[in-house]
Amino acid sequence: MRYQISHTTTYRYSQPVTLYPHVVRLRPRSDSSQTLQSFSLLVTPEPMNQSQVLDLDGNSTIKVWFKPEPAESLVVQVLSQVETHQTDPFNYLLEPWALSLPIDYPASLFGQLQPYLVAQFPGYGSAIDPVAVQLAQEISQQAEGNSALFLTLLNQQIYQNCKQLIRETGDPFPPGVTWTAQAGSCRDLTVLFVEVCRAIGLAARFVTGYNEGDPDSRKFHLHAWAEVYLPGAGWRGFDPTQGLAVADRHVALVASAFYRYAGPISGSFNRAGGAQSEMSYQLVIQGINQ
Repeated sequence: MRYQISHTTTYRYSQPVTLYPHVVRLRPRSDSSQTLQSFSLLVTPEPMNQSQVLDLDGNSTIKVWFKPEPAESLVVQVLSQVETHQTDPFNYLLEPWALSLPIDYPASLFGQLQPYLVAQFPGYGSAIDPVAVQLAQEISQQAEGNSALFLTLLNQQIYQNCKQLIRETGDPFPPGVTWTAQAGSCRDLTVLFVEVCRAIGLAARFVTGYNEGDPDSRKFHLHAWAEVYLPGAGWRGFDPTQGLAVADRHVALVASAFYRYAGPISGSFNRAGGAQSEMSYQLVIQGINQ
């Protein structure tokens, strides 16, 4: 599939503010599952300077900083063209020792995967959310310890039991809150999926990106899903909001062990005088005939 994506994010302030540096994570990645063919970024007011930054997870991000002049708004416009290649998300061969749960990682790999195996929320100390632990144990029993089947069942369990909500702003809810409410935004359901994976010892991370969605609908939203590291297969995507393994109708922007580092735009401004911000966006995803 080939997509052209136009994404404009606008922040309006209740009074003129001074903008601090911002990090833009809206450049689609280029890897074995997708190729970035073109990308442009326009920021208003014009930044004093900007730099390309390769972060810890290998994401290509852009840092912009501004002159110390009053601004009434901040507009970030990106135009991307991406070709996706992942037509069969199940085209992989797991290492024999990764077929069953719990996976007995070699020591060197286990060390590398540590950031993707720990709890996402500090409320329980270093422990995984107990709701996620219980759900992981239940699904592991249903899957009879089969790691691939576990992921399929977990994906379907969240999709079938949780109502999807549209919640444009705010951090994801803790996993236990989402599962108890049986409802959440795509980022809430993704955090739940990641936490359950980590509870059973599967390395997982949070992904921000785009999804083609319903071709009959013209409403598009930024999307979130999970990637799980499967030895022999690498990072593989799972979308609990749709109950699907991620294939060529998803376009990934960035991925991180912690959801906050996968946010599309992060930054701040001088809040002197109690200034507040309001965010709006316009997103268009168009399929291009090949």
